[in-house]
Amino acid sequence: MKFIVSSSALLKQLSGINGVVTTNPVVPILENFLFEIKEGKLTITASDLQTSMMTEIDVEAKEDGNIAVPARILMETLKNLPEQPVTFSIDHDTYSVEISSDNGRYKLAGENATDFPKIPSVSNATAVDMSTDVLSSAINNTIFATSNDELRPAMTGVYVNLSNTNTTFVATDGHRLIRYRRVDIAAPEAASIIVPRKALNLLKSTLPSENIPVTVEFNNSNAYFKFGNIQMICRLVDERYPDYENVIPVDNENNMTIDRVEFLSSLRRIAIYANKTTHQVRLKLTGSELQISAEDLDFSNEANERLSCEHDGEDIEIGFNAKFLVEMLNNIGSKQVTLKFSAPNRAGLIVPSDKGENEDILMLVMPVMLNNYV
Repeated sequence: MKFIVSSSALLKQLSGINGVVTTNPVVPILENFLFEIKEGKLTITASDLQTSMMTEIDVEAKEDGNIAVPARILMETLKNLPEQPVTFSIDHDTYSVEISSDNGRYKLAGENATDFPKIPSVSNATAVDMSTDVLSSAINNTIFATSNDELRPAMTGVYVNLSNTNTTFVATDGHRLIRYRRVDIAAPEAASIIVPRKALNLLKSTLPSENIPVTVEFNNSNAYFKFGNIQMICRLVDERYPDYENVIPVDNENNMTIDRVEFLSSLRRIAIYANKTTHQVRLKLTGSELQISAEDLDFSNEANERLSCEHDGEDIEIGFNAKFLVEMLNNIGSKQVTLKFSAPNRAGLIVPSDKGENEDILMLVMPVMLNNYV
């Protein structure tokens, strides 16, 4: 079997799906890309058993065929080749792959394509259509709050709850929670799934900058995404998601509105002086003034700053993990944010003052018990 393809065009397609390939996988053949040629179209597949990605590219080929090609060595070869047509010659008896370019020839050992695991199909699926902008926004607003705790697998993914009026994306690690809701995505029937973090990270890095349609299909075990010439199938997290609505406080009588960039910049400076284990910063609201302070008793470091804000409610003093606050504020695009508190020992809410037309976002962060320093 032989085919000719542009080196840069092939590299671009491979780069889009290369993130799936892991080192030392359970099944050794998964260190390879699966190449399948049919009627002048090359379909390339990468998989780690949990997530599979496929892409297509037109090639010059006189016959159909397939081969598994080592991913790492192929990627490194193409990265170091200048743009030019390259010829792949495959020997189906020995599974050897020879790449011919203007510069020379490169021979690598392929594997039998029939040994590559079969990619699951998504049957009896529920279908939802959205744009790449919407999907990208949903991922960016939630994925950073997912948990790394494998003992709580449900929280390692993003919970997606679809209804006939809206779709809600939720992520939590037990210390903070993000609820991102879109009213421009709806499903004919109510359904909920948990999409694993790795699949979402791969989508995040692969989604194009231009706004194009995305087809999403899912059943009880798998989800399928298609945009442009890229397809992804991932296994869903088969766990019950925590009842997140119950942890969102409803009686928040203390509201503070503040410039997001000023608040974020101040937190970054103060966090330098916070305890390196707890990252605790203290927020003290008195009238229309916010005092932000931190102290590391082990090294006698301390810092405090004052910012003006709009405050509605009683004076309050509350502690938070600075890293969480910085990360959450960094993922908000609005000029101002409103923080809502009920008590020093209850979760605080962060809400952007100006939201997109079809979106609603709520961020929750658990308090840190205050140290008894003045």
